[in-house]
Amino acid sequence: MAESSRIYTAALVVIGDEILSGRTHDKNIAQVASWLQVQGIRLREVRVVADDAAAIVEAVNTLRARNDYLFTTGGIGPTHDDITVDAIAEALAVPVIVHPEARAILETYYETRGGLTEARLRMARTPEGASLIPNRYTGAPGIRYENVFIMAGVPSITAGMLDALSGQLEGGAPLLSETIGCWVGESEVAELLRQTEKAHETCQIGSYPFWGEGRTGANFVIRSVSAEDLAACTRALIEGLEAMGRPAVPGGI
Repeated sequence: MAESSRIYTAALVVIGDEILSGRTHDKNIAQVASWLQVQGIRLREVRVVADDAAAIVEAVNTLRARNDYLFTTGGIGPTHDDITVDAIAEALAVPVIVHPEARAILETYYETRGGLTEARLRMARTPEGASLIPNRYTGAPGIRYENVFIMAGVPSITAGMLDALSGQLEGGAPLLSETIGCWVGESEVAELLRQTEKAHETCQIGSYPFWGEGRTGANFVIRSVSAEDLAACTRALIEGLEAMGRPAVPGGI
């Protein structure tokens, strides 16, 4: 098989006792799977593991070796039982450091939110040699080390991290995108965005709120590997916004 036509694969490790106990219903499997589908990368396997270092190490080393990419969700927060970073560093055989860029991001974010406490500083810890995945919601970044992507367990935060990675992974099909803007609150159109995305399975919609001219607006970026599907999804979103009395601005605001 020619190199250009080979299918790139990914695996996902969902980390957390609360998932295994049933206290929390995982939403990240579907979210990561649909995001990968839009990128043109096949999700080949998913494993759910407890907050247990040995289990995380074994899962990470097994799945990163037999897939092009490995994603993990969960266990990178500020509490003592968030052990994902330590376990993955152990799997990678590198030390854990306080990433200077992550620390600076958190210092800025928490400047008006009570300051950077010792607990919050835990969210700046990464395996040595890692780069960061932006998080536009809570400051605390995700982490990339070679083909391993370490992300939050909270689905909305995971969504933002995936959005930042859109079109960045080698082996994915070329992503096409369209941008439209609208003077509308993100919460007002959440259901429209969800329904439009659901009706166009090969498309994804990123939402970027902003404030200007004394009012709230948002730009929506629609992405797909199919020009035809992209056009259909964009048309549907424009029509949906106009039906709400919120005219869309092609190209964004």
